[in-house]
Amino acid sequence: MASEDVLELTDSSFEAEILNSEIPALVDFWAGWCVPCKQIAPSVDALATEYKGKVKVGKLNIDDNIGVPQKYGVRSIPTLLIFKGGQVVGQIVGVAPQSKIDAELKKHL
Repeated sequence: MASEDVLELTDSSFEAEILNSEIPALVDFWAGWCVPCKQIAPSVDALATEYKGKVKVGKLNIDDNIGVPQKYGVRSIPTLLIFKGGQVVGQIVGVAPQSKIDAELKKHL
């Protein structure tokens, strides 16, 4: 589902990949059955390519990984969380245009 610039995250890889990241990170919480998640996937993939080396972009399947979504209170999907320095600094819930996601990312670069 993801481009080569998007990390496939798990509960076990989340801390090393996202919380300990030297650069800001965008995490897309999704599930295979979620139609809105599929709608924003191309935008997330495009932003991963555009911000390669500046923002780490990952996707975490909430059906396969329940710990991280619970920890961050993810109650509906898609949810996009932006992390910087191991902390959540931005959030978008639901389908959003690529321009809105881009604008939110730019706030944290």
